[in-house]
Amino acid sequence: MNTRSNPIKNRNRARFNLRGRLALVLGALGLCSVTLVGRAAYVQLIDKDFYQRQGDARFLREIPIPTSRGMITDRNGEPVAVSSPVESVWGNPQELLKYPERLPELAKLLGVPVDHLTNRLSQRADKEFLYLKRRINPDEARAILDHKIPGVFSQREFRRFYPQGEAMAHILGFTNIDDRGQEGLELTFDEWLRGKPGAKKVIRDNRGRIVENVDLVRSAQPGKDLTLSIDRRIQFLAYRELKNAMVVNGAASASIVVLDVATGEVLAMANLPTFNPNAANLGKPDAHRNRAVTDVVEPGSTMKPLTVATALKAGVVTPDTVINTSPGYLGLGKYTIRDHRNYGALTVTGIITKSSNIGSVKISEKLPNDYFYESIRSFGYGRAPGSGFPGESSGVLMPPARWNGLQKATMAYGYGLSATPLQIAQAYAALGNNGLLIPPTFVKGQLNEGQQVVSPDIAHEVVRMMETVTRPGGTATQAAILGYNVAGKTGTARQASGGGYSRRYISLFAGLVPAEHPRFATVVVINDPQNSIYGGAVAAPVFHNVMEGALRLMDVPPDDIETWLAAQAAADRKHAASQPAHAPAKVPAQPQPAALPEPIDEGDDEETVAVSRPVNISAPRLAVKQ
Repeated sequence: MNTRSNPIKNRNRARFNLRGRLALVLGALGLCSVTLVGRAAYVQLIDKDFYQRQGDARFLREIPIPTSRGMITDRNGEPVAVSSPVESVWGNPQELLKYPERLPELAKLLGVPVDHLTNRLSQRADKEFLYLKRRINPDEARAILDHKIPGVFSQREFRRFYPQGEAMAHILGFTNIDDRGQEGLELTFDEWLRGKPGAKKVIRDNRGRIVENVDLVRSAQPGKDLTLSIDRRIQFLAYRELKNAMVVNGAASASIVVLDVATGEVLAMANLPTFNPNAANLGKPDAHRNRAVTDVVEPGSTMKPLTVATALKAGVVTPDTVINTSPGYLGLGKYTIRDHRNYGALTVTGIITKSSNIGSVKISEKLPNDYFYESIRSFGYGRAPGSGFPGESSGVLMPPARWNGLQKATMAYGYGLSATPLQIAQAYAALGNNGLLIPPTFVKGQLNEGQQVVSPDIAHEVVRMMETVTRPGGTATQAAILGYNVAGKTGTARQASGGGYSRRYISLFAGLVPAEHPRFATVVVINDPQNSIYGGAVAAPVFHNVMEGALRLMDVPPDDIETWLAAQAAADRKHAASQPAHAPAKVPAQPQPAALPEPIDEGDDEETVAVSRPVNISAPRLAVKQ
């Protein structure tokens, strides 16, 4: 039978084929659906972590939460270093390079050449983050963002600010652009001050903008505050007077240290030249050095009280022991040691008063080498003071095994060894503290263990001897303070140069006030003065001005009331005598004290070179870089 002629069978066969095809398609679709559901279940339930990470990598970011650096205050709670919030503008190089037509606009806003900006972006084309301008005023950052340039954003940071500026620059130091301590106490206490930044997870859109805060990873921990021993009032006074003395005397550099005698706390420390820690350009690195802690000088005649204290401790002299200094010079081998003039017979006290080099040498001859060395070392020479300040110098004090024939003799009056201004101040503070040497500290309330270097009786005797230095006939009458007994010692040392000594000088004064119960130990060092070289004329007036103000600021009562009352009475009489004869004398509400006496004879200062040739010592010297 011919199937082509049977239309019924043909229609049935067509229907069967259509059903098969539909079943095949439906089966395939069903299989695909099951596969897709299975895949979805696998992705969402079984292997979801992998795909979650892939999604997060494109939109989820962990960004830091900046934290402020701890505040530094002076001993009275006044801020001397604070952190202020600023903004840093950053960009996404990949996004910015998509819009080259906006780069000239951005470069103008940033204040940089467009080619410089383009090169920076091109070098970081594979990155998503590049700082464009850091630590700027929030208003300036907002002005940049208002231009809505794609790929430009900002974030909060902090910038250090120093209210005292140059006056306290060498103590505090400064931080870098990442707010890390670089110099001074900012470096010493960096870990304490810095704190720990936090972190949070955010979702960014495809243009880098934060659209949602997802999670706090860790909280930011602000830095801890630090209270210094510094009194900013005394600090500014010290800086001002030191600067004035440097200008008046045409000096190259200068330093001053003020210590609290009883605690070893540093109340003030200033150096010149200085720098402005708030400036964008901090100047030459040489200006950042805290000379009072890092630079050494030969102490000159400020050494003589320590020589006398050693001799008193050894029992080889008393304050009234007579030493013959005639004829004013002393030959030791091929060298000659000289005084300014022939002082003849002097008591040990007189040797301090007149600053006799020969007298000091003859006292040292009574002492065994090892005993003399150990005693001077006990005063803190030849070892670091222990203040914790970075770069703290130990100075140079050679042991007896390395001494030449003149070493002990020249050390007796301050040559052949070296010390920092801080070390000299520490030694004088020990004399004012009943012979107890306490390591200095820059932290208020820090208690350091002391070392008894001489007995209280000997310390009192040496202080009484040093009082004669500031009285008429002494070498530092300009250090005297009305109403207070002042104990101190002048010093002038030649600067080492090319294995010898030059005609450039270092003028020093170290003193204690009030002498009866010393509160302050202060050392002033003026390097290379031009108008006068004598410590009594150059450094002593700085001591007077700073201590007069510090005594008033700290409410230290006078210990020489009789002199103060006599000066007041003299002022009253002078004022009364100035009134017209026909008019009744007017009594002033607050009479002014009489002027301090002028120095009797500045030539009595010891400032002459004591040896015809310098002692060859391998000691670092005070480096003066213009």
